[in-house]
Amino acid sequence: MALSALDKVICDIDRALRISSGSLGTGKRQSPAPGEGSALKEADCQIASRLMRVNHTGEVCAQALYQGQAMTTRNQNIRKIMQQSADEETDHLVWCEQRIKELGSHTSYLNPFFYLGSLSIGALAGTLGDKVNLGFVAATEDGVVTHLKDHLKRLPSSDAKSRAILEKMKDDESRHADKAMQSGGYNYPPMLRRIMRGAAQVMTKTTYWF
Repeated sequence: MALSALDKVICDIDRALRISSGSLGTGKRQSPAPGEGSALKEADCQIASRLMRVNHTGEVCAQALYQGQAMTTRNQNIRKIMQQSADEETDHLVWCEQRIKELGSHTSYLNPFFYLGSLSIGALAGTLGDKVNLGFVAATEDGVVTHLKDHLKRLPSSDAKSRAILEKMKDDESRHADKAMQSGGYNYPPMLRRIMRGAAQVMTKTTYWF
């Protein structure tokens, strides 16, 4: 049975609450983290947990962006691309949350605020046309890939579990960016990409601590 417009709104609200509260459940794919991992020193554990908290919030934002973009685009094919990418991002979200718990820490208290902000940005991008919408996905994912490469350098060398998760996330994000461009995305100029990275730093610097 097809869902009504109201049913879809209720489903979107339910998903938003579960994502921002850290109760999304399980992902479709198994975590790439190895089953056994060496014990981390307390200082290394703290660094790893903070980095993974930042990555978890990044995935919360990704879910909101894709949801906002899918809500406002009129192109069914683009909506399908957004939803497929969001499904893979759900796995990332679950993997990061699991790892944070293993490290004895917590997800960011700021997640609901970043979710709402990202949802609004995604909805705006969706109203600006297909090329802009897809280009926004590509530019965002390119920024995430750069960010993950930095985190891979900063992770303690003994933390193989977090490293495996970030490596798989990086591969997925790069593929999402390529797919968006191949589907007709606009290639955002360097200046606009720098502005987007600057905005993203607000999230990374605050959620590292909170």
